[in-house]
Amino acid sequence: MTLYPQNKAILALSDGTVVHGHAIGIKGTMGGELCFNTSMTGYQEIFTDPSYYGQLMMMTYPHIGNYGTMARDDEARRVMISGLIVRSFSWDFSNPMADGSLQDYLVQNEVVGITGVDTRKLVRHIRSKGVMNAVISSEILDEEKLIEMAKDWDDMVGLELATKVTRKEAQTIPSDGPYKIAAFDYGIKQNIINNFTRRGCTLRIFPAQTSLEDVKAWRADGYFFSNGPGDPKASAEYGLPVVEYAKSTGKPLFGICLGHQLMALSEGIATRKMFVGHRGANQPVKNLKTGLVEITTQNHGFAVDEDQIDTKSVEITHINLNDQSIEGLRFLNFPGLSVQYHPEASPGPHDSQYLFDEFMELVKEGKQEPVNQ
Repeated sequence: MTLYPQNKAILALSDGTVVHGHAIGIKGTMGGELCFNTSMTGYQEIFTDPSYYGQLMMMTYPHIGNYGTMARDDEARRVMISGLIVRSFSWDFSNPMADGSLQDYLVQNEVVGITGVDTRKLVRHIRSKGVMNAVISSEILDEEKLIEMAKDWDDMVGLELATKVTRKEAQTIPSDGPYKIAAFDYGIKQNIINNFTRRGCTLRIFPAQTSLEDVKAWRADGYFFSNGPGDPKASAEYGLPVVEYAKSTGKPLFGICLGHQLMALSEGIATRKMFVGHRGANQPVKNLKTGLVEITTQNHGFAVDEDQIDTKSVEITHINLNDQSIEGLRFLNFPGLSVQYHPEASPGPHDSQYLFDEFMELVKEGKQEPVNQ
């Protein structure tokens, strides 16, 4: 019989809630905004999604780690979550394709975690009280001290994080196709890149903070603004100038998540912090044009403010059926579309991958007409 470590760990929330469990990952202390994800599978893709940078991830599915980890499932070069909370952690795994255990993966990526927590009870608590900061520790076992640390942890509102996860220099990803796309990396996922390259797009991926002259020199056929962490208003200083330039070219624009929010901000439409946020692979979204419902992958704590919509500049194309929040926009003053959710999935259903095709149709149309840059 294999014996597993039973070191103590504590999760303390900023409202004074404290739960005890056992440590996973490395011994240490880490805090952040406590969020939860309702996906049943795909934990590795979730942990490596840069949009989760600075957040503690609580998985609602009880068994995590049972199929190990595989390098091919990484969405970024490293784990992005600050810490992990699970109900029942699998120290062993059963998967002939796996490279190793989730425990080894967490240790390699220096992630602090806790298991043995009643995640169902905690999720109900957050849903009623709203999102809040928390701290996990397997080295500090003083409840009051951990509560104070959680209270003092940086709030997500006003926090700029995209520059923490972006690449350091521009990179070209080639393809055999004829289209050139300028992509702005605020935390771009690998499967977004894959969706473009298999559609015949050569990508020039620029860091979050980049020179407009470098962007102009690429002479792109279209512009893509990626997902990313933090408050979209805090990314506006470097994000909006490139959005405005892209709009001025007359070429098509496409935004996902943070990119969607930046495109809305560029049209004077405000964003807001959500009470809880949407995170999971089972969010129902209605396409208002077709009337069809898509089951989508989502990961966001901010949203475009529905009360600030100007119908002269945008058309709402998608809404969330759980809370009626805005999930998609079509822009009327320039050729552009954006969505709050993740059509590339990873993990999750592929209902919404047609959005890449819609963008490519705009790119093809624009490429047929010369536009001054």
